[in-house]
Amino acid sequence: MAFQANTQSMGSSNVVFNTQTRLDTSYVKTKEGIIKLVEIILDLLGFICVQSSSFWSNWRGVYFNVTAHLGLWFSVILLLLYIFHLIEKYHNVKWLQIEMIGCAIVTFLYLIASTIVVAFGSAAYSAGGFFGYLAMVVYGYEAFTKFQAIKRGDLAQGSRVVTKQTHVTTPPALP
Repeated sequence: MAFQANTQSMGSSNVVFNTQTRLDTSYVKTKEGIIKLVEIILDLLGFICVQSSSFWSNWRGVYFNVTAHLGLWFSVILLLLYIFHLIEKYHNVKWLQIEMIGCAIVTFLYLIASTIVVAFGSAAYSAGGFFGYLAMVVYGYEAFTKFQAIKRGDLAQGSRVVTKQTHVTTPPALP
């Protein structure tokens, strides 16, 4: 006659935040950091293409440049906040939601801006529109990944320590 031991698993997780401001350039080597750098480069390339056109002061070029600047500043500021661990320091702010909404807005603005500059027909505008479409895809991808992170309950920055304890209940010994 065999007895089975009853096992119960109990777990808990603690979130650890280091609230000291510090420079940590390792963020730019992560997938999220590389995405932000790609966004910044595409924003700059699109801006340079449209700005170098002889039609840069056209309303289409101005709208594209405003969109490129909005994306550029959004990405640069967030990159700096991550590098200096200010996201972790102010962990009560819903950073993932802010990033998701900001990236979704920039995606939509780039869709409009790139379409209107490509439709104009200038070579420089077409090149800027190409980089704008690439930036739109990257910002859209980042918005999607932030949405998934929110659904999973991930942290924007910091670490979650999970501990698991297993309790085994054994039957009393036979006489």
